[in-house]
Amino acid sequence: MAITDELKANILRYHHVEKWRVGTIARHLGIHHTTVKRVLAETGVSKHSILVQPSMIDPYLNFITETLERFPTLTASRLYDMVVERGYPGSRDHFRHLIAFYRPKKSAEAYLRLRTLPGEQAQVDWGHFGYITIGKAKRPLMAFVMVLSYSRKIFLQFYLNQRTENFLRGHEQAFTFFEGIPRVLLYDNLKSAVLERMGDAIRFNPKLLDFAAHYRFEPRPVAVYRGNEKGRVERAIRYVRDNFFAARQFSGLDDLNHQARIWCETYAVDRPCPEDRNQTVREVFLQEKERLIALPDNPYPCNEIEEVRIGKTPYARFDLNDYSVPHDKVRRILTVKASLETVTILDGCDILASHTRSFDKGAQIEDESHIASLAAQKHHARTHRGQNRLTHAIDCARDFLDSAAGLGYSLNSTTSQLLSLLDDYGASLLNEAMGEALSRGVPHPNAVRQSLQRIMDEKNLRPPITPLLSLDKRVNELVIKPHALSGYGVLNQPEPFEEE
Repeated sequence: MAITDELKANILRYHHVEKWRVGTIARHLGIHHTTVKRVLAETGVSKHSILVQPSMIDPYLNFITETLERFPTLTASRLYDMVVERGYPGSRDHFRHLIAFYRPKKSAEAYLRLRTLPGEQAQVDWGHFGYITIGKAKRPLMAFVMVLSYSRKIFLQFYLNQRTENFLRGHEQAFTFFEGIPRVLLYDNLKSAVLERMGDAIRFNPKLLDFAAHYRFEPRPVAVYRGNEKGRVERAIRYVRDNFFAARQFSGLDDLNHQARIWCETYAVDRPCPEDRNQTVREVFLQEKERLIALPDNPYPCNEIEEVRIGKTPYARFDLNDYSVPHDKVRRILTVKASLETVTILDGCDILASHTRSFDKGAQIEDESHIASLAAQKHHARTHRGQNRLTHAIDCARDFLDSAAGLGYSLNSTTSQLLSLLDDYGASLLNEAMGEALSRGVPHPNAVRQSLQRIMDEKNLRPPITPLLSLDKRVNELVIKPHALSGYGVLNQPEPFEEE
C-alpha cells in the first residue's frame, strides 16, 4: 500500500511519544505490521528498539551480538546450539527467525563509473532468449552481444547454442560489423573464455587464445563479483530484450538475424549515446572507428571439428542428425568439419562427403550416389551369394554358369531360376538334369526343366510340393545332400551263428 505523509507521521508519533508496540500501531491504523516496521526502519529506528516486547532471547543478546561481531558468517543453527548450552529454552525455528534481526548487515558497496578510451575496449556476453523449434528439434536461442565501451555501438547475432565455435563466429562477425577490432575484450567468467580460475590465476580457453592471437586483441575476464566492470554489455542485453526482441515476429533463425542486423544498423545506432546524450551512437562511433585495430587479410577458421565413429550403416551422426558416407567407410573413425551452412566428412585429408547442414533432429541427409552405390553393391552381393549356394549344391553348376555366360544369357536370371528349381526338386534331381542339359550344349533353365520332367516321368515320381518357407532366410537356403541308402541293407542281414 502507498504510505502517505499523514500515515507516516502517525506511526512515528505512536512509536516515539505513546510508546506503542508495532502490533498495537498496526491494529489501530488498520495496516500490516511489516508496513510499520518498514516506516520505522526508514526513519532510522533500529530493529532492536522495534522489538519492544520481552522475549526469552533477551538474556542472551549480549553473547549473541558479541559472537556475531567476531564470526559474522556463523550459521544460526550453530549459534542456537551454543546458546542452548548456556540455558536458552526456545525452539530452533523461532531462534532462527529472531537472529535475523541481530545479524550485522554488510554495508552496500559503491562503484566508480568506469570510462574507457576510444577503440580501447569492448564487452562480450551471451543472452538466453528462450527456445526455437526446427522440425523435431527444440533448440536454445542464444544471443551473442558485443558492445563497444566508448561509443556503445551494439552488435547482435543469434545462434542455436553457445559452443566455443559459435562464440568465435560471433567475434568474427562483430569485427566485420565494426570494421575494426578493439584492443581489449572483456568477458564474464563463461566457459567459452575461462576454463578455470582460482583467484588471479586464470586458465583461458586455448581456442580463444589462438583466436585472440590471430586478431591481435587482449582477452580479459572481469574480476569475480565485479558487476560494474561489464555493466555495458549487461545493459545492452537488457536493451535488446526490451527494445528489439519483445513481441518480435520471425519465420526462422535467418529471418531473425536479418532483422537484428537492420536494427543494429538503424534504431540501435541512432539512439542517444549514454556518455554524451547530445550525440548519437553513430556520431560517437565515427570518432572511435579510427582507433580500432585493422582487420587481418585472412579470417580465422571457426568450423566445428569432431571425430565420429561410423557404425554398420553408412551414416555419420553429428549434432542430432545422420549424414551419409560411402558404404566402404563403415566401421571407421572419420572427421566432421562443420560450418553453419555445410557439413564436410573427411578421412584424413580426403573429402568423402559434403552435405547441407540440418538443425533438425533425427533427420537423414543423404547423397544419392552413396545410396545408389550401396544398393548396387548389395545386389551384386545377393547374386554372388546365390551362385555360391548353387555351386555348393550342384557339381556341374560352375561349368553350367560359365557356358551360359559364354552364350550371353543373364547370370542373374539363370541363377535365380536354378535356385527356384533347387528348392522345388532337390539337389540330386537338379544335378542330373543340369548335367544332361550341359551335355546337350543348352545351358538354359528351360532345358533343365525339360530334363527334370523327363527324369520325373521315367522314375514315376510325383510333382514336387511347394515347401513351407521359414521366416529365417538362412534356413531356406540350406542345402542337404542325401546319402546313399545301399549301406542300410546290411542292417537287415542276420548275424552269423558261432558254435561254442
